[in-house]
Amino acid sequence: MKRKHRRLVLVLAILAAVMVSTALVLLAFRDSLVFFYGPTEAMAQQIPEGRRFRLGGLVEQGSVLRDSDGLGIRFRITDLNQQVAVNYRGSLPDLFREGQGVVAEGSWTAANLFTATTILAKHDENYMPKEVAESLKNSGKWRGAETGKAE
Repeated sequence: MKRKHRRLVLVLAILAAVMVSTALVLLAFRDSLVFFYGPTEAMAQQIPEGRRFRLGGLVEQGSVLRDSDGLGIRFRITDLNQQVAVNYRGSLPDLFREGQGVVAEGSWTAANLFTATTILAKHDENYMPKEVAESLKNSGKWRGAETGKAE
């Protein structure tokens, strides 16, 4: 093999290795990415069962039901257009309340039933997670002064 051919083969081998490693990194990144959706978007996206994502909105008034053991809780998250039923087992943030902004991380486990593994609540009177505020604004029914301010 001529020197010119060996160099070409070497360059092509390096290029192929870089492409393969880039593809593997992108695949790993995609699997660890957790997307955020409001209830309306989550229902429209038809996210497959078991796929992790974040669901944000307001805890619907009158929807919180606690299990007798004190660890399980069921409630609905709304963006004032759609509601999604959420099951969660574990301790809740101290600021978790009806009518307040919340972000739940988890996945669909049945038709329109979301099982959360993590619950995040707002941290003071004047804060609502940016994603939740945007989702509520997009619904066209958000009233900033009444439900909280976006960051």
